[in-house]
Parts: sequence; structure tokens; C-alpha cells
Amino acid sequence: MRGLVVPRTAGPDVLELRDDLPEPEGAHPWADGERLLVQVHAAAVAFPDLLQSRGAYQHGTPAPYVTGGEYAGVVLEASPRSRFRPGDRVAGFAVWGAAAERVLGIPRYTVRIPPSMSWVDGAAFFLNYATAWFTLERAGFEDGQGVLVHGAAGGVGTATLDLLRGRAKPSIAVVSSDAKAAVAEQCGADVVLRTGDGWAVRARELTGGGVDVVVDPVGGDRVTDSLRALDVGGRLMVVGFAEGTIPEVRLNRLLLRNLSVVGVALDPWEQRFPGYASELVAGLEAAASAGSVHPYVGHRLAFDQSTDALGILDRRDAHGKVVIDVAAS
Repeated sequence: MRGLVVPRTAGPDVLELRDDLPEPEGAHPWADGERLLVQVHAAAVAFPDLLQSRGAYQHGTPAPYVTGGEYAGVVLEASPRSRFRPGDRVAGFAVWGAAAERVLGIPRYTVRIPPSMSWVDGAAFFLNYATAWFTLERAGFEDGQGVLVHGAAGGVGTATLDLLRGRAKPSIAVVSSDAKAAVAEQCGADVVLRTGDGWAVRARELTGGGVDVVVDPVGGDRVTDSLRALDVGGRLMVVGFAEGTIPEVRLNRLLLRNLSVVGVALDPWEQRFPGYASELVAGLEAAASAGSVHPYVGHRLAFDQSTDALGILDRRDAHGKVVIDVAAS
């Protein structure tokens, strides 16, 4: 079969599109022995895939391997005890292996998608929306609260803004360019602020004291201003470190205004509290069926031209999701 391969962990520039790969055997290592084989129509890449290509992701797999953590496609084979059946339209998170003609799925991180959702939107759906959904739940977000979103034109950022439509009062996007501002506005941001324009002060002014939640998939040196942008009792949600550096927090800043810094990592939560993933999947499936989610795909690549997929992420050129048309090649 064909697949987009990382031959060695030397970064995004070494990707190879190969047509001599073996068919996936057995079950995914995360699937507890339950085989779920999917014919891939579209695949997507995200920041963890970029980290994996450098051997820097804690859940990575040894090279050579097929890249791509997300997919949408049709179930070919499923275990008799599975809730899935051959022919089901599904989308899911595979950690690696999705940018190929067939992938082994992880049943607990797989959702059915309706005929109204395209394969491209399906590939852009699961990881970003699951992360955004879990983040808002961990934050204790309630309708009417103010939320500030960093990296608001990226995958997690656009999904978070989409889930906050009509709910946050206000949703504030922080971006670095006009193009990213346009993306954030399209995805539902009530207010868009620029990274270099005193955004923390403006957020406090706009909300009369600060937002209730900051969602941060970027990290880096903005953490202090993120804490300053919070109201008393506010929560800083640590989703990732796309900027490349891991910040440190002075605890006195938390003490003085009763602030919280909360980590967001879905798989350890599911391991500790089994069954949460099924609740999350049910919510995502219901949202997809209702047509209330609108994945933002900023880059759509033909399979034959997909070797730059991780490069788009590495250059910080990505707006929304980077999706590869696998079946259309």
C-alpha cells in the first residue's frame, strides 16, 4: 500500500511517499488487542506529528513509520465485540500511521461521522475537537464566561473558537497576523487581538477585570501575560508548547488572585478514569450529526504532493488543519 513515511527521526524534510508498504497487521498498540482496520480517504497532521518526526514526542514510535495522527475513512474490519461494523464512516486519532491507504484505528478514539461531513472535514475533526472539548470541561467552563484563546488560527484554536460560538462572553482570539485574524473571525471569535499589541491589558479592559479561562496550546514566554489576563479565580489551560519552549510559573502569581494552572492531556485522564473517552465520543458524534461543528481546513494536499505536510507546520504557516487527500491520489 502507499503511505507517507518518516524514514528516520531527522525532522519534517525527510518525508517519503512510498508504495511498497505492508498491510497493517493485528491491532493498534493502544487498542488492547481489538483490531479496527480503516480504509483511509483523508488524513491529517498536527504538532505531535512534527515532534514525532524529530523523535521528541513521548508517545512516538520508532522510525521508519507512517506519519499522520488523524484520519477519516471506511471501516474494513472490526472485532466482533466492537461497536463498529464494516462500512461505517469513521474518523479518529491513530497517533501515527494515518497518512496511508489503510490504518489501524484505536476504538476508544474513533467516532462515527455522518454522510453530511466530508472526508476532509472528518480528518480535521477528532483530535482538535476532542482536545478543545476536554479542555473546556477541565476548565469548568460555563456559558457566559470569557475565554481567551492563543494560537487561535491553529487546529486546537479554531476548534475551541468553534465550540465557543454563542457561548463565551466574549471569546477573544490572540493571533500574529492579518491572515490569522481573518481565520479566527471566521471560526467565531468575538474579538481578535494581536500578539505584539498589549493583548493582556486589552483583554482585561474588554472584560472589566479579566477572562475566566485562557486556552494555551502555544506556551513560550506568554505565560505571565496569560496569568495577567485572567480574572480572580481564572484558569490557565496548558494544552501544548507549539512555540517550542516550556515556560515556568512563579507561584506567587497564582496565590495573589486565586489562579489555577491546569494541564490538559486526554489519554492519561482516560487511563485513570476509564469510560471518559466513551462520553467524549458520544458528545462529538452528537455534535457532528447535528452539524454544529465546522472544522477549518487551511491546507489541503494531494497525496502525491504531501511530503511538505509537516513542513507547513514547522514553518508556522498552518492555518487550521493540514489535510491530505489519500483516496483521491
